[in-house]
Amino acid sequence: MRGHMKQIIATVSLVALAACNWDNYPEAGGDLDRGNFGVATTNNTQIQTGEKSYTIQLANRFATEVNSTINFEFDSYQLDEQARTVLRQQANWIRQFPEVRFRVYGHTDAVGSSQYNYSLGKRRANAVVRYLSTQGISRSRLEALVSLGKTQPLVVTDGRERKNRRTVTEVSGFVSRNPTVLDGKYAQIIYRDYVASGEATTGLSGISGSEFQTSQ
Repeated sequence: MRGHMKQIIATVSLVALAACNWDNYPEAGGDLDRGNFGVATTNNTQIQTGEKSYTIQLANRFATEVNSTINFEFDSYQLDEQARTVLRQQANWIRQFPEVRFRVYGHTDAVGSSQYNYSLGKRRANAVVRYLSTQGISRSRLEALVSLGKTQPLVVTDGRERKNRRTVTEVSGFVSRNPTVLDGKYAQIIYRDYVASGEATTGLSGISGSEFQTSQ
C-alpha cells in the first residue's frame, strides 16, 4: 500500500511540473529571440528605445523598394551583369542610411553535400559584400557571416534550381558607433526620412550622410 501511495505522489508531481509550462511566461522580447543567451533581453531593450521597431520598418522598406535577392549560375559565386545591376541598386539605397548595418545570407540549391553547399553559400555572400564595398559602402556595415546553404529553398526540389541559388541582403541593425545611434536620437533618423520622402518617390534621393551630420 505504501509503495502504491509513493507511485501516486510521484505521478501527481510530474503532472504538476508539466502543467507549469514556462512557455506561457516568456521573457519580454522573447518572441524575437533567435535562441542565443541574452538575446531576448537585448530585444526588449531595443524595443523600449525604439531601435528594434525602426530596424524592422527599415527592413520592410528595403525589401519593398529594392530587389534584395540576386541569383547565381550552378556551382558558381561569380556575379553576372544582372546581379551587379541589382547590387548597384542596393548600394544606392544603403548609402542613404549611414547608421544602418546589413547582412547578406548565401543560399544554394540541393545538389551536392551540405558541407560543400554551406561553403558555397558563404562564398556567394562574401562576393556580394565585396561588390557592395566597391560601391562606396563601408565593410564595417556589411556582414557575410551566415550561410544557410541549401536549408531554405524557395523551390523545393532535389535538382538544380536557379531561384534557390541566391543571396539575400537584409537590414540587420544600427551601427553602434554612429553618433546618431550613440545619442539614441532615432527620432532624428525618422524625421530625416520623413523630409526626404517629399523629395523623391522612394524617399531616398537627395539626402546623404554628410548632409545629415552637418545639419545637427
